[in-house]
Amino acid sequence: MTVALHHTESGEGIPVVLLHAFPLSSAMWAGQRTGLAERHRVITPDQRGFGGTPLGGDPASLAKPSLATVADDLVRFLDGLGLDQVVLGGLSMGGYVAMTLLRRHPERVRALVLANTKASADPEPAAANRERIAAAVLAAGSSELLLDEVFPKLLSPTSTSSRPDVIEFVRDLVLQAPPAAVAWAQRAMAARPDSFDTLRAATVPALVIAGEEDQLMAADDAEAMADALPKGRLVRIPGAGHLSAVEDPAAFNAAVGTFLDEI
Repeated sequence: MTVALHHTESGEGIPVVLLHAFPLSSAMWAGQRTGLAERHRVITPDQRGFGGTPLGGDPASLAKPSLATVADDLVRFLDGLGLDQVVLGGLSMGGYVAMTLLRRHPERVRALVLANTKASADPEPAAANRERIAAAVLAAGSSELLLDEVFPKLLSPTSTSSRPDVIEFVRDLVLQAPPAAVAWAQRAMAARPDSFDTLRAATVPALVIAGEEDQLMAADDAEAMADALPKGRLVRIPGAGHLSAVEDPAAFNAAVGTFLDEI
C-alpha cells in the first residue's frame, strides 16, 4: 500500500528536500524552512509513519520493514510535485533514506547533503538493540521509553547545558512518535545495507555535515563518507550533537547555503 506523504514547504528556487531524523518528524526542519527559504524551495516531508504521514497497512511492507519502501515513497512524492531532480538532504535516519534513494534512483538527485549519519550497516549488536527497542515500544503501546533509550544521546552536552528550548522541542517530538512507526523504522534501519559503494559511484556534489559533539556518530563515520564521495566535502559544527540542524540552525544553514550557492 502506498502512502501520501504529508509535507511542509517554503520558498522558491532550487528544490531542496530534507529528510528528518528518527524518531522525529519534519517539524525538526523549522529553522531550515525559515533560514534557507530566502533563496531556495525547501520541502520537508514526513516519512512513513511519522508526523502527518500514515504508516500504511500493506501486509508485505509492514511484515518486512525496509528503507527501500521509504525511498520509493519519496520518488512517488517527487513525481506528484512534478520534480524530476532535487537537492536531497537527510539527517541521521533521513541520511540512510537519502543514500537508499541515491542507490535506487540516482537520476533524481542533483546534489546530496548527509548530516549526522553513516554509510555503514549496523553491526549485529546494534541491530539487536534496535529489535529490542522495537519490541519494547510495541509491548508498551507508547514511545515514552525512548526518553531513556534514545533521547539522552540526541543532543550535545553543550545543548543539554545551555539550550533548554531545544531540549523541550526535541523531547516533545520524541513523545509524539507513534509506537508502530518507531518499531517499523527501527527494524528497517537494522536491515539496511552498507552504502559505501553507492557513495563511491555518486557523481553529484555532496556535503557531509557532522556535529563535533555527536554522541551517536563518530568523527570517523563522517570522514569516511566524505572520502568515499568523489565530489564530497566535510563540514563540522562546533557545539552541536546528533541533531545539528536543530541545535545550531544558523551554522547548519550557512554550511548548506554555501554549498547550494556553489552548485
